[in-house]
Amino acid sequence: MRSIPILFLTLAACGAGEGNRTAVAQQPAHPAAAAADTTHARPRGPDTLAHAFADDSQIVRALYVNRWASQSPKRMAELIAIADSTEINAFVIDMKDEFGLNFESADTLVKRNAGNAGHVPHLKELLDTLHAHHILPIARLVTFKDSVAARNNPQHVIRKPDGTPWRDKKGLTWVDPYDHAIWEYDIRVAVEMAKMGFGEVQFDYIRFPEPYKSLPQQVFKDANGVTKPHALAEFFREACPRVHAGGARCTADIFGLVTTVPGALEIGQQWEELAPHADVLLPMVYPSHYPHGSFGVERPNAEPYKIVFAAIHRAHERDGKLDIAAANHVRPWLQAFSLKGMSPKYGAAELEEQKRAVYDAGYDGWTLWSPGSVYEPFLAGLEKKEVSRKKPFVSAKTK
Repeated sequence: MRSIPILFLTLAACGAGEGNRTAVAQQPAHPAAAAADTTHARPRGPDTLAHAFADDSQIVRALYVNRWASQSPKRMAELIAIADSTEINAFVIDMKDEFGLNFESADTLVKRNAGNAGHVPHLKELLDTLHAHHILPIARLVTFKDSVAARNNPQHVIRKPDGTPWRDKKGLTWVDPYDHAIWEYDIRVAVEMAKMGFGEVQFDYIRFPEPYKSLPQQVFKDANGVTKPHALAEFFREACPRVHAGGARCTADIFGLVTTVPGALEIGQQWEELAPHADVLLPMVYPSHYPHGSFGVERPNAEPYKIVFAAIHRAHERDGKLDIAAANHVRPWLQAFSLKGMSPKYGAAELEEQKRAVYDAGYDGWTLWSPGSVYEPFLAGLEKKEVSRKKPFVSAKTK
């Protein structure tokens, strides 16, 4: 590995800024207390997570757990109960998001960029509880949309042509995805998560910001002629071996369009660049986010099966051309929310359609995205136990 400058890691942590939504984190106990009660925990194979989830063929069906839910003992107990009674066997938990870290780091360099939004109380006990209930803990790490590190370390941010920090439509600064000091910071966070007991580290916002025409040009001082897709691929080439050494899988969240756009998106994501390096790719194939007419569907939000199947089937074909035969290399994010003003409102029926599309496209795993981590409206769409449902993959050329 090349020598990485870590000057920015030694800077002071930020002050105020993220807003105080951490009252739930002040409760004295975490649902770790429930760890002693494993009466309802489902036997899903070996007790040790490393063995239970090392096999690539292991089905992962997950719920997203946001920062605020993870800091609430009551909400975590409710989500664990959902997993105990359904096919859900993994939680994707915010451990580093736009507001900073959601854990108390033991790395003196990392924790200086912790932020002000609090952290999960008694994280080790929570992980022990999840292990006891045979729930795979997955650490979600927001990578380059890091307003805390950007504010603390302005020398490592994307800039405008005049040299001042570039800001997105929400006024946030991003750290520079070309900057190897930033890579080192994020990889150190990931390795700490792996060693702490997370079975998978999931890099989100592993991309460049959208270059909207209404915003100033983005300037990357360390690009040196390297393309955006290649830079992201190189990040994974460097990160994944270190995450693996820590004992976890190394995965990436990507835009849904990456499965179907032949080349690279302007944000730098390209299937052929990322797929060979990440253990799992998680395309965000939310039907509500596809424009009218996508895959010949006039109203994508109203046709969840058609949208998800077309997107995931294309991903399977592209993996085949790369000779990637991993049984669950693609694990899409599915829509467990409703967009205001769009019909229909999403519930159990729409979830079932999305799941069926994944299985028909030849995969077994998926993750549900609810921004508020509210899944009760979708419970009727979950099976009571984990059963493989995927069908043999059939290429469009052989149909």
